[in-house]
Amino acid sequence: MKRWISIFAALAALGLVVPSIIDVASAADKKYTVALIPGLTTDAFYITMHKGADAAAKVLGVTLVFQGAADFNPVTQVPVLNAIIGRKPDAILIAPTDKVQLVEPLKKAVDAGIPVLTVDTFIGDGHYQTGSGDADFPLSYIASDNILGGQIAARALAKAIGDKGKVYVSNVKPGISTTDQREQGFKDEMKKHPNISVLETQFNDDDANKAASQFQSVYARNPDLTGVFGANLFSAMGAANGVKQGGMNGKVKVVAFDAPTSIVGEIKSGNVDIAIAQHPAEIGYFGVVAAYAHLTGQSVPTLIGTGFTVIDKSNIDDPNVKRFIYSD
Repeated sequence: MKRWISIFAALAALGLVVPSIIDVASAADKKYTVALIPGLTTDAFYITMHKGADAAAKVLGVTLVFQGAADFNPVTQVPVLNAIIGRKPDAILIAPTDKVQLVEPLKKAVDAGIPVLTVDTFIGDGHYQTGSGDADFPLSYIASDNILGGQIAARALAKAIGDKGKVYVSNVKPGISTTDQREQGFKDEMKKHPNISVLETQFNDDDANKAASQFQSVYARNPDLTGVFGANLFSAMGAANGVKQGGMNGKVKVVAFDAPTSIVGEIKSGNVDIAIAQHPAEIGYFGVVAAYAHLTGQSVPTLIGTGFTVIDKSNIDDPNVKRFIYSD
């Protein structure tokens, strides 16, 4: 009975119609296979997502396949997706590495009769099942609200710099749904802070060394720079290294998005001032639950949001905060 209680709790948490014990027991007679394709396999965020997905799979009796590429790139992700389609799982969870270039490859999965749900990132504009557009066919998007995450980062940075000064966003490249939205949320929130100027975004192609060099260039042009928001971990760590190399620790505040184990030392040493931790285990867990719900005849919300935790020196050792540090 404990297993069914866990299923009910997970379904109810998503706002899904909760089936009867007979319905669930009947569905459990069929063993489903769900494939999870991460943005890349070596990142702590996706490793943590995998653990959450695996936990849900064990509760629900689902076989989970985890397969991805070693880098965040549609060129390497599409062959993985094609291989997964060839294995014919019952459903696919995927973190698309480009919101345009993954549309047609994912249509092949749907054409093969495999339902698709996106996790962490999305295709198109992320609004699914609308009946319009070429990229609205996934069943659901399960992720952090990245616009809100960018807004939270802006508020935290504004407070850290005394609500005045110059800041900029260190970002990866245009076209990645999550980092695009974080930048958007950050800039939208900063409009509410008239004494803070947001400089031109620096795109680093996920290269921390490039992000460090960009910081030095921006600082040379703007010696009154007070803060940097790294829209992903590589961006933040690169900017933080630039700050450190320039001897500007404490003078230029760095906000990082994401929280792998290494962030603990970076925050304690003062290289990074604030980290915005997503909850990737929840994304993986609810992704599998949503896929299972669909496969067993339940309706699924088209958007399922998970939360954030703001981490800094004041709370880094709090057990209730440390549990949101990602797994290696």
